[in-house]
Amino acid sequence: MSVPDYLQCAEDHQTVLVVVQPVGIVPEDQFFKIYKRIASVSQLSIRDSQRLLYIRYRHHYLPENNEWGDFQTHRKVVGLISITTCSSSKDWPQTAERFHGQKEVYSSTLYDSRLLVFELQGDITEQQRTDVAFYPSFEECSDVERRVEDFVESIFIVLESKRLDRATDKSGDKIPLLCVPFEKKDFVGLDTDSRHYKKRCQGRMRKHVGDLCLQAGMLQDALVHYHMAVELLRGVNDFLWLGAALEGLCSASVIFHYPGGTAGKTAGRKPSISQQADAGKRHRPGALTANGISADTSAEIGRAKNCLSPEDIIEKYKEAISYYGKYKNAGVIELEACVKAVRVLAIQKRAREASEFLQNAVYINLGQLSEEEKIQRYSILSELYELIGFHRKSAFFKRVAAMQCVAPTIPEPGWRACYKLLLETLPGYSLSLDPKDFSKGTHRGWAAVQMRLLHELVYASRRMGNPGLSVRHLSFLLQTMLDFLSDQEKKEVTQSLENYTSKCPGGMEVITLPDGLKLPPVPFSKLPIVRSVKLLNLPVSLRPHKVKSLLAQNMSTASPFIYSPIIMHSRGDERSKKIDFQWVQGDVCEVQLMVYNPMPYELRVENMGLLTSGVEFESLPAALSLPAESGLYPVTLVGLPRTAGNITVNGYHTSVFGVASDCLLEDLPGVKTSGCLVEVIPSLPRLQLSTSLPRSAHTAPPMSKEELSSSVSLQLFNGETQQLTITLDNIGTEDIETLELTSKVITTKEKVFGEFLSWELEEALRHLPLKPGQAVTLTVSFKVKLDFSGQENLLQDLNDDGISVTGLPISSPLRQVLKPRPDTKSVSSDAGKAEYSHVKTLEAVLNFKYSGGAGKVEGYYRELSLGVHVDVEPSVFFTRVSTLPATSTRQCHLLLDIFNPTEHELTVSAKNNQDLVLHASECQRMAIQVDKFDFESLPQPEQSTVRFSNPKQLEEERQHAQGCQINSKLGICWSIPSLTRCGEASVEGVLNQLVLEHLQLAPLQWDVLVNGKPCDCDVIADCKVGDAVTLEVKLTNLSKNSVGPLALTVVPYQDYQNGVQNYDLDEAVTFIGSSTFYIDTVKAKESSVCEGALLFLYTGDFYLNIKFQDDSTRRELPLAWFTLPSVHIRALDAPLQAGA
Repeated sequence: MSVPDYLQCAEDHQTVLVVVQPVGIVPEDQFFKIYKRIASVSQLSIRDSQRLLYIRYRHHYLPENNEWGDFQTHRKVVGLISITTCSSSKDWPQTAERFHGQKEVYSSTLYDSRLLVFELQGDITEQQRTDVAFYPSFEECSDVERRVEDFVESIFIVLESKRLDRATDKSGDKIPLLCVPFEKKDFVGLDTDSRHYKKRCQGRMRKHVGDLCLQAGMLQDALVHYHMAVELLRGVNDFLWLGAALEGLCSASVIFHYPGGTAGKTAGRKPSISQQADAGKRHRPGALTANGISADTSAEIGRAKNCLSPEDIIEKYKEAISYYGKYKNAGVIELEACVKAVRVLAIQKRAREASEFLQNAVYINLGQLSEEEKIQRYSILSELYELIGFHRKSAFFKRVAAMQCVAPTIPEPGWRACYKLLLETLPGYSLSLDPKDFSKGTHRGWAAVQMRLLHELVYASRRMGNPGLSVRHLSFLLQTMLDFLSDQEKKEVTQSLENYTSKCPGGMEVITLPDGLKLPPVPFSKLPIVRSVKLLNLPVSLRPHKVKSLLAQNMSTASPFIYSPIIMHSRGDERSKKIDFQWVQGDVCEVQLMVYNPMPYELRVENMGLLTSGVEFESLPAALSLPAESGLYPVTLVGLPRTAGNITVNGYHTSVFGVASDCLLEDLPGVKTSGCLVEVIPSLPRLQLSTSLPRSAHTAPPMSKEELSSSVSLQLFNGETQQLTITLDNIGTEDIETLELTSKVITTKEKVFGEFLSWELEEALRHLPLKPGQAVTLTVSFKVKLDFSGQENLLQDLNDDGISVTGLPISSPLRQVLKPRPDTKSVSSDAGKAEYSHVKTLEAVLNFKYSGGAGKVEGYYRELSLGVHVDVEPSVFFTRVSTLPATSTRQCHLLLDIFNPTEHELTVSAKNNQDLVLHASECQRMAIQVDKFDFESLPQPEQSTVRFSNPKQLEEERQHAQGCQINSKLGICWSIPSLTRCGEASVEGVLNQLVLEHLQLAPLQWDVLVNGKPCDCDVIADCKVGDAVTLEVKLTNLSKNSVGPLALTVVPYQDYQNGVQNYDLDEAVTFIGSSTFYIDTVKAKESSVCEGALLFLYTGDFYLNIKFQDDSTRRELPLAWFTLPSVHIRALDAPLQAGA
């Protein structure tokens, strides 16, 4: 026996073997259709008996295997069912002859046979024959199963009779010697009368009877006979048959312990009937049934004694196999016994012992096997290893079987079979065809073996003529095994992949194999490796801003609850995904990927773009080349959202080595992302800003370069004004409907006087709406007024002359020019010049807010920011400011020490004054006569502002207003002819409280009129000697309170201009009335006049000194409030008469 039956299991020992074969030409599909119906009768309950007969069907069985039927009766063909087609009665004799020939093949063992004839019609079909059944067609054969059951019953009757014959054989010495085929020549010439020979004959016969009892359903009898056979055969060292007896004992015990069978689910028994038999529903021992067939008489006798325990079964199997191993020609028997033992151990879950049996089976030599038999052997070994849970070992033998399919000795290698078997090995090596299984956790399995297997799959699919499969498997190898490939292997695999994809590009479609297996796509998520995905906000100039509406604010606080966890958690998921900025329809948006090239050479990635959902999106693919082992490398992918809504970035697509990949972020657990959902708002217009000045590299400190659309730099002298022309171009596709301009000065440490920035927007607004492609211009004025006066470092090389003048207590360079001292350091030296090159900086931002299109309807706008950087150099500044009284009480002299810190000659001019020329680093004094100022007439801040403002801030604002008024009156300007630069000079920063008081018009204004004409500013009033001179004193109360009553005394005197003043003028001047004037109470904002008269008796120049009498009213008010103008009267005599 050379061909083993690998499907054998222990319970097959109780089956009878029936061969089903076609006679003549029978369609294969019709044959197997009938064969399946026949095979469905796999067990039969014997009529009027509780015994079962199990049938094993085979459609192909070697006659040489039948010769082993005496050794183990389940190998004996006891039944033959032939299937044939006969179209006419003429063919019937030939068909019958063929059927007879088939019976002859198994004639030595056959119990009964049947012939099923299809498609024959006529008289012959009416013959009543037990061994032949006629059917008009393959469809009209409803009683096939019934005829098979009758056939099986007839086999049972023969079987039972043979069992009884052998079991009751009392011939003694005449027991025949049962042999296996290879033994017959060994027993020729043996002494048949020896006791040894007889015991051998008895032992073998006992074993044979045990087989018949087992087949006939008498399990306990079989166990008894097997035990007796073991004892007899062991005594005569008949090892081959001893092994068979032990195996029979094991099989009977397995049938008892495992009524469900050991062959697995597909070949499992139906144990219900035998279980009923075991439930005690049996006839009494020795009783006959109605048909004369006795039941299992030993059903209740010796069960525990004769039946092996599960552990003993395995021990006996080991012993039997060891006996089989002594015989070279019993290799098939030994192999099948190993397989049976493994199936039993699998049920007992004793995998390690089962593997020992299988290991033994691997080394059993069956002689010269064909390639097909080798494939079958390795496949069965694989299945058995799988059965006991040795998945990797199972995969190993499955792979050996696959390699056997394409062995060099096979003329036509079966690459398809090889490929199919290789696919079946994948689970054993912890491999799957889905790359998602390799993206989570640590790598499972032996990478080196897995790579070898994948290479073999690639090769097999190529030999099958399916390059698409090769590309898919090679892609899978590169994606999942990248970490285990050496640099050289990476190069080889990628070269192979490029060769394959040049003929058949790889894609993301699912490949379905002919057997229905689907190969999922393999995206190259490791070529390159993406570490993070970040959606980028639009550039600052393009970011949309939402108009803040009161309605939206009210809606956000509409809930009556202070805190509601339900609401918060229900929105939590969405908030965690949605990004807090917006993209704009039609504007290029960007997503930044941090990628890494793990390959040892340059990696070219083509057609890399974004995968999105939710909004119509036009991806603009990029091609990149990453250097070898590049480290993290930023890659920006761009696209255009074509509609508004919410857009989700799901991943990216690439094309690497000819394989197109769609990599989804949800399948990449190692990728960091700050959110992938962003809102796309409707389209907005776009403005481009350009200026008449070149762009600047300066950036305002609180702002980054990204936040500014553009920036300009200017260099101005303090007090200079410059204009900047700004051009705004509509470079978008929407009309600009609204435009606003605001400014913000960023520099806070420098105090700016006046308006730094000013513009007129009305002209630009007349051009709205601004169509795409159109432009509008705007002029912005820059006027810088800073205070450079308090910079001691600018003046540290200048010395004070020590003279105390009312004014600022800072060192004055006045005498530096007028009275130079020998120890003074020269101002014109290099060190001195360096000290004066002090530049102050002003920075501001102009914000253009504009909107239009569909975005404006939704309440969105955009902003453009222009950064302005101004370096302010000192032009002229005042080192000292002081005042001197003028001849008029309503005027005073303002003394300004003006310093030129520039390197250029500079001209200073003021209203009603001569120009003053200052050389570089020169200081000169300028005296300007000015009218005093009525600061009370300046506009006062509102009451609400005063209540909430800082007192210091209010004082600064008041001083600023006073300074502006003084500046406008003075009108001091400077110019640098060599640079053609000019500007204003401001005294705001150097005015202290004392100077301001001197410049302020007193709240009580006194006017003196002589003969009705005012006397002030050195005006000499002429009068005639002897005529009465009227004297009027008018008081105007500009203060907030009432003043008075007051008494004034007029004292005349003469000044001899030599330091002598004569007050003894009783004979020269006389008063008409009293010399004292009385003024009643004068209310606020009102005036009062008192009058008197004088008479000059002599000619000459007379002065009137008007004094106030010391009283409580005057003591409460400042002295400066009571300053009256001096009165100069010239009394003339003759010239007046001549004139008259």
